[in-house]
Amino acid sequence: TSGVLAIAKNPEAYRNLSMQFQRRQVQKVYHAVVEGLHEFNQQLVDLPLARSGKSTMRVDKNHGVRSETILHTLQLYKMHTLVACSPKTGRMHQIRVHLAACKAPIVSDGLYGGKPFYLSAVKRKYRTGKFTEEEQPFMKRIALHAFSLEFQGLNGQPVKAEAPWFKDFRALLAQLEKNS
Repeated sequence: TSGVLAIAKNPEAYRNLSMQFQRRQVQKVYHAVVEGLHEFNQQLVDLPLARSGKSTMRVDKNHGVRSETILHTLQLYKMHTLVACSPKTGRMHQIRVHLAACKAPIVSDGLYGGKPFYLSAVKRKYRTGKFTEEEQPFMKRIALHAFSLEFQGLNGQPVKAEAPWFKDFRALLAQLEKNS
């Protein structure tokens, strides 16, 4: 995942931010490019999550821990959707699992059902440079970006940090726009 990251410069700042995370007072917004066309309108996904291995999670309505994410469609493309995801809880892989449960896996998220994005899927007559060369995925990572983080600073004033999309994320969206 690319994007914004909070780092405390001293123990007091760390405690302040840590307590806000614990009390769920930090607002986080992620942007994800997902497969398929989805009209999420501030949709609450309230599905409990549990570990299903060393580094994976799954929806588990019997033994899972409460997990909530709000999804909102930002842009529809021909076969993909740009979604704003606001986790209200902070579980491992929460956004990835919730989107997959909504039949909207994140592009290139092989762990939760997302397929790589290839230019040949949207560009007619697309060929790699050499006939023997196999086409590579357009984006080599999961199409998930931590867009913004909002919390209260030590002085009580609101702090909002935003990270612009990285080059590969922007390029993916440009290709989706161009070919929609």
